[in-house]
Amino acid sequence: MITVSNLCKSFGGLEVLKGVNVEIDKGDVICVIGPSGSGKSTFLRCLNLLETPTSGSILFEGDELTDKKIDLNRHRQKMGMVFQQFNLFPHMTVLDNLTCAPIMLKKTPKAEAEKKAMELLARVGLADRADAWPNQLSGGQKQRVAIARALANDPQVLLCDEATSALDPQTTKAILHLLKHLNETLGITIVLITHEMAVVKEICDRVAVMEYGRVVEQGEVFTVFAEPKQAITKSFIHTTSNLQKVEELIAEDSPVTRLQPGELIVRLSYVQRNVNEPIISAVSQMFNVSLNIIFADITIVQDSPIGGTVAIISGERKQITKAIEYLIEKNVGVEVIKDARADR
Repeated sequence: MITVSNLCKSFGGLEVLKGVNVEIDKGDVICVIGPSGSGKSTFLRCLNLLETPTSGSILFEGDELTDKKIDLNRHRQKMGMVFQQFNLFPHMTVLDNLTCAPIMLKKTPKAEAEKKAMELLARVGLADRADAWPNQLSGGQKQRVAIARALANDPQVLLCDEATSALDPQTTKAILHLLKHLNETLGITIVLITHEMAVVKEICDRVAVMEYGRVVEQGEVFTVFAEPKQAITKSFIHTTSNLQKVEELIAEDSPVTRLQPGELIVRLSYVQRNVNEPIISAVSQMFNVSLNIIFADITIVQDSPIGGTVAIISGERKQITKAIEYLIEKNVGVEVIKDARADR
């Protein structure tokens, strides 16, 4: 649906995008994540040419959007946009915020535009707020209105720039569920900019990680979470997990991580979709070793469990070795964090 090739954007002497390549398929929910200043919002604004690229290609349904001969307004109507700060017109009611673009840009009759607007408000759960003013709405309600407004022109793509970052966690979850519902019921493609890996985990099919103006890693969400390649990706994933805290406890010589001779601390991570059996209890019984769990962090990504545990393993040396080999055979990642075995 959208193919971005070697996209570059500079502001004066500042190069913000440095050859970005991304493929967005129809019906995808793709998150673009990165730290502040990585270029992700500029990338999003280039997709509908709110920012004009310095060079590169943006193919949308086979049409080159950077071609000056293209009917850009026609293509922009196929891309709705949702902003972090809602950007509602304060002097208009909720209903008028939804009808102004169809009436002015598409010359839609007022009655038809209002009927469509009421249908959209019902879809986002705000049919009873049509006559309200923006200053009478909560943050979550404002964002729902903004989403409904973005859908008013029947777009094929919804561009969301940090659409949940100004909201509290509970409202964020509700907005993400709404976006996923719209994707599933309308078939609309969603491109979501965020700096929170928890958002990626909640809603997305694919993720692209940006750093210093480049996409440094991209792929299916489960794959990127299970086997991150780049340091920046690992850093983001660690923000959603407590499994890294073991290093801090070891450095602090916490009693939790002190070992007896022959013991070791391991981090076990699920890196394949087919890890679904009770691994720890099976290992304990099969090899007569003890696994004392320090941390556990299992979450569901794309309907599959992902995460792991940090545990102290104790038992006979040979049996511990066999247990670790068995775990690896079962597609469990095994990382030895601290080892108190003699002659290791």
